[in-house]
Amino acid sequence: MDRWFFFLYSFIVTLLYILALPFLFFLSFKAKYKDAIPARFFLWKNKPLSPDGIWFHVCSYGEAKAIKPLVEVLPKELLRMSMTTHTGFDAVGSYTHERRYLPFEPLLFSWVRPQKVLVVMEAEFWYLLFALAQKRGAKTLLINARISDRSYPKYLRMHWLYTHIFRHVDEIYAQTALDKIRLESLGAQNVTVTGNIKLSRVADISEKLMKPSSLVVCAASTHKAEEESILDAFLALKRENTEAKLIVVPRHPERFDDAAEMIEYFSNKESFSWHRYAEEKHLDDDIILVDVLGELVNIYAISDIVILGGAFEPIGGHNAAEAAQFGCKIISGPHYFNQKDIFDAVEGIAIVEKSDLTKSLLAYEQLQVTKIKSKTDITSILKSIQKEL
Repeated sequence: MDRWFFFLYSFIVTLLYILALPFLFFLSFKAKYKDAIPARFFLWKNKPLSPDGIWFHVCSYGEAKAIKPLVEVLPKELLRMSMTTHTGFDAVGSYTHERRYLPFEPLLFSWVRPQKVLVVMEAEFWYLLFALAQKRGAKTLLINARISDRSYPKYLRMHWLYTHIFRHVDEIYAQTALDKIRLESLGAQNVTVTGNIKLSRVADISEKLMKPSSLVVCAASTHKAEEESILDAFLALKRENTEAKLIVVPRHPERFDDAAEMIEYFSNKESFSWHRYAEEKHLDDDIILVDVLGELVNIYAISDIVILGGAFEPIGGHNAAEAAQFGCKIISGPHYFNQKDIFDAVEGIAIVEKSDLTKSLLAYEQLQVTKIKSKTDITSILKSIQKEL
């Protein structure tokens, strides 16, 4: 049965790939996709990874940073990295030069080389990725595995697909006991609960910044539908605390210019000063747009209050532990379904609806100082990888 599924699945995804080629070709000319699409769908400058290594596959920037505690204790010459986004590609540059965009599944037949181990992060459930890696000798691991409340019904509808995927995953390390139950209901075996590896060691600062003497509010990992409400809340705060500063750090780099336009319009309207951090690396204005990657933790270290985006709209939330390590007061929204275990591990987060954001920010003196209650032990994952070396 699995053999027939392998051939049928391969045929279908190959057909879909051929049909999508004209659309992908034109999409590749967009600035956002100019590197990823040619590499992933046309193998442009995307040769296979060297064989006999430890192959990590991640999706994006956050996952690439989360694997640091694992990769830094493994032999650097054995590290291989693949990812699906350009932010992930940039983030793994400090780990190894063996980094590639993961090709779309039909192209993996000619691209995948035998590896010692394949380690896949979170919810990157690519059937041919696991199947081909395993068939060519790799031990396959799925780490930090999670299935959110919102996603679970969709997974159940595709139960037949995930049953076949999990047949090619040797070991699974889940974030929570509930994730383990859900994964097993989809056919997963050999599932161990380790916790979220983002809590194994929180990201350190890369540069110590001088904290302004005024109240500093950081709007972190924000999305388009959230920023207007954050600016309105800051305006109300500014009327009571004229020295307060707002540092805005959008989640996605492709939105930097759009965020700049919004902040410029708002600042002109309210007579606030503002600047882009990429152009002027100081914190002297009323509003600062941080339009560079890798600065968020440095900003957290000097922030009094963090408005953590990704949860005021049904997006799934972002990592609260990075701010909590500095004792920041954190305000976030109720839609943190992708980060539930991290939110549970952080004490003191104020969860509010977007409509109540202004009220909560104005009452910042009553907010709790946050702290991390528990951390994750990744020893079992490391031992499993090292056993194959």
